[in-house]
Order: sequence, then structure tokens, then C-alpha cells
Amino acid sequence: MTFYGKLVLLSGIVLLASCQSARQHPQDQAYVPDDDMCGASQFQSFIGKPLTSIENMRFGTESRAIAYNSVVSMDFNLRRLNFMADAQGNITRIYCG
Repeated sequence: MTFYGKLVLLSGIVLLASCQSARQHPQDQAYVPDDDMCGASQFQSFIGKPLTSIENMRFGTESRAIAYNSVVSMDFNLRRLNFMADAQGNITRIYCG
């Protein structure tokens, strides 16, 4: 085999190797949790009601009522139930986080 033949063969092997996709191992993949780990979907009927309507309720998980323009910690807890209110004090959003 000539020098150029070997060079073409080697170039082809290098090109094919560079086209190969990287293998992903299951432990390398990011865990994408459910969006409803806190059970927020069960409480969507509270949207539009006053934030005070949940004051004495127990939810079985950590929860917080977030008044309009209030300051809350930004820690992300998928098991925490959040009730967010608008300027009139009505619940506008219920979510996990």
C-alpha cells in the first residue's frame, strides 16, 4: 500500500471515529422530577379564592401562602406547596417549589 493510500485510510478512520456519538450512561443523565411532587394539582380549585381561605388548612406537606409583593426565600423545594396571591388578595397560582 502506498503512502497516500495509508494516509487516506487513516483519515477515513479518524473521520468515522469523530462522527460517533458519545454514549450516555444512566447515572450521567439528569433527573427530571415530576412537576407535581407536592400535589398542587389537587388544589387548583382554590384559584380565584381569597388567600385567607387556606389559613387554617393542613395539606400534608410543607406549604406557604405568598401575598402580593411579599418577600420569600428562593430555595427550591419540590415538595412545598405554594399559593400565590395577586394585589386583591386572591389566589392566582398554585405550584410546587
